[in-house]
Order: sequence, then C-alpha cells, then structure tokens
Amino acid sequence: MRGLQRAVGLLIFGTAAAGAALLWWSVSGTPGREERPADGLVLGAWHLLYDNEAPSVPTLAAAAGLALLFAAGVALLERRIANRARRSEDGASLPLSPKHVMAETRGVFHGPVTLTVLVPAHNEAASIGATLASLFAQSRPPERVVVVADNCTDDTAAIARAGGAEVFETVANTHKKAGGLNQALRDLLPGQGENDLVMVMDADTVLDAGFLDSVVRRMTDDRALMAIGGLFYGEEGKGLIGQFQRNEYTRYARDLQRRRGRVFVLTGTATVFRPRALRTVAAERGRILPGVPGDVYDTLVLTEDNEITLALKTLGGLVISPSDCTVVTEVMPSWRTLWAQRLRWQRGALENLGEYGMRSSTFRYWAQQLGIGYGVIALGAYLLLMVLMALSFDTWVWFPFWLGTGLIFTVERIVTVWKGGWRARLLAATLFPELFYALFLDIVYLKGIIDMSLGRTATWKHVVATTPHDVRVDS
Repeated sequence: MRGLQRAVGLLIFGTAAAGAALLWWSVSGTPGREERPADGLVLGAWHLLYDNEAPSVPTLAAAAGLALLFAAGVALLERRIANRARRSEDGASLPLSPKHVMAETRGVFHGPVTLTVLVPAHNEAASIGATLASLFAQSRPPERVVVVADNCTDDTAAIARAGGAEVFETVANTHKKAGGLNQALRDLLPGQGENDLVMVMDADTVLDAGFLDSVVRRMTDDRALMAIGGLFYGEEGKGLIGQFQRNEYTRYARDLQRRRGRVFVLTGTATVFRPRALRTVAAERGRILPGVPGDVYDTLVLTEDNEITLALKTLGGLVISPSDCTVVTEVMPSWRTLWAQRLRWQRGALENLGEYGMRSSTFRYWAQQLGIGYGVIALGAYLLLMVLMALSFDTWVWFPFWLGTGLIFTVERIVTVWKGGWRARLLAATLFPELFYALFLDIVYLKGIIDMSLGRTATWKHVVATTPHDVRVDS
C-alpha cells in the first residue's frame, strides 16, 4: 500500500510539472520574436529575464483552445461513463445501476419511506445539542435518531439522551468514525427494508428545515436513487479564517448547483443512503471494492465520505446533491486546525484514488487531481513572478494586459460568492487575501503529495468543537 501511495504521489506531481513546463516552453518559445528580453537587476545580486510584452494573440488563442478542449473532453467522457452506468443491466459488475435496480424493484410495494439518522460522535458535548435540535425541528422529522457515541469521555451520551436520541455506544473500537459506524450499521441494517432510509450526519452540523422533507420526497419518487448528499455552508464566526472557508464552501455549492446536483463527494456532514446501497457496498468489499468484506466503511482510509462515494459510483449507483438540501457545518477556528483538516482531506482523496486505480468511475477524479496539481504550480509561479518583477524595477510598472486579466479574475471571485453576503463579496474584491488562502491550500496539497511520495504514515486528527452552533441556514 505504501509503495502504491508513493507511486500515485510521484505520478500526479510529475504529470503536473511536465504540463507546466510544456506550457511555459510553448509560450516563451513563441516564434517571430527577434529581440532579446531585457536584463533586469534583482536585489543587486541576481539577474532575471523578463518580457514586458503581452502574450501574442496566437499564443492566447492556443492556450484558451487547449483549456476548452481539455474541459470539454473531460465533460464528454464523464457524461458517457455516467450514461453507460445508468443504462447497464449487468447486475454482476454494476449491481446498483439504475436500470438493474428498477428491474428488481418493479411492481413491489416496499412500504412508506422511513428515516433513521446515525450521528457519529466523539466528545461532541458542545455541539450535539444543536445538531439534534435541528433534526427534531425538521418539517418532516426522522423516525429514529441514534447517536453513535465512540469512546466518549465527556457528556455526549447524556446530552444526546436528554435531547431525545437513542445512544449506541461502540465496543473496543479502534477505527475512529468509520469503525463506529460499521458497528452501528451491523446492528441496524438487517432490519431495514427497501424504503427504510439511513442518514449519516456529523455531530457538528445543523440542517436546513426542509432537508429531510426534500430527501424523502426524492427517494419516494425515484427508486433508482441510492444516496443524497447535502450542500454544506460554513457556520458564522471564527473571524477572517472563517470567512475564507465560507467563501470556499459557497463556491463549491455553486459549482454543484450548476452541475444539477451531480456530486463529487457525498459529504460526511449529512448524507442519506438506501439500505440496498450500504448492504451492496459491504457485500462487494474484497471483490469489486477494496476493504474488508462485510464492512460498509473502509476503516483504513482517512476520508470515509470520499471513499464511499467512489464505492457507490463504482457499483453504478445514482447519487446527487440537490440545491434544496443544505446544511451548516463547522469551520476550523485556526490555521493549525485548518491545516490538519485539509491535509487529511487531500491525503485521503489521493490515497483513495490510488486504492481504486484508473477505472471509468474514477476518471473524473484523476482529471480533477491533475488539474489541482497544475493549479498549484500556476498560482505559485504567478505570485513568485509578481514578487520578482516588483524587485526588478526601480518604479512600479502597470501592464494593461495583466490589469485587465486581474480585473476579470476579481469579478469572477465576487460573482461566485455573491450569495454569501457583503462580507464574502468584500473579501473576494480585495483579491490578494484569497490568493494567499489558495496558496495555503496549495501548500497543504503539496505536503500531502510529498508525504505520499516519501511513504510517510498518515494520521487521523479529530477537532473537538468548543462552542455550539446557531441553528440557522440561509438557503
């Protein structure tokens, strides 16, 4: 496993670096320029070659064309793969494909839709009360709420019981959230029918008041739908670092809305599954899927929500994140906790891809990771060259081309967070703070790649909430 992770890290880094080098070579080597770049002095010691002319029109056209062709190619392949899975009747390799599921359930009444909510919790006394309150305040409340108390040393279990929930306490669990959920699901799933939905919801999340009503309606109308994930927004507060995360989540939700709910990851904040989907994942572990046979969640991964999304898509399952299913989740209160969270997310996503390999269901994710890798290099080079340019000139020089490019980029940043309110728009308009936040995330990504390439062991770090959430969601 460690060798495979190292190979994946080197592959992503090498491919992104090669792409960046080729693009740089093609731009800097544009034919037709006879004059040599000027030679400027940097800090009185180093010399920098730079060109103060805007790229030629053919160069810009070539770059835009390549970008559009790549985006169109990825989109077309993704659509083709998705359509093939939806139309498949192969119950052996795609047991959750819509056509196969519809054929098996046709003409059978499985009873009214019911909903059981599992809330995995480890020392979540500060937030579990607000989470349960948002569940019981739903316009369509769940039939059961079970708090999966995993090795808690605080009052999580007592607060959960007082809040009206059942409590399932794990026994000798050493596999964190995934292990606790596996124990609870092993007890729950045998008694679940086709329409007895199971929702997994983080203990630091609150739901929009219409979340469960929308989920039940959609699951009732579409028997082939295997899972529905929530669109998550960041809670209020936590200063500037909180606003950075809220802007990021707002853009992610906007992207999903534009994709009409075609989800990248079924968020761990709140996702509803059909029992058929969970039972099939457990049955296919060790055959089609990696993991231990009989386990719903793979206990060896860092990001169980990303892995189970890959599992369901690999089995042909139809999953969505509709725009009317929104949740508010916790934002990290410090750069240190944000670093730990994002390193786990990035490292976990890369390791999951390495575990699944190149399949039709993972093609989109491989392309996304390569795009992130190239973006890391592009942003780093952009900021570095700006610094070097500033140090190379005696006076600041305004380049109209780059000013126009920057203005377009700034408008895009403002528009994509417009629903986040005036604070979000103001932060986006200043541009550079968000660029440095993006650079921080890029450094986290590189750290994950380097750790994988060197075979370093990853760790799962839990951040305990210290303040309760406000039960409020802006839809």
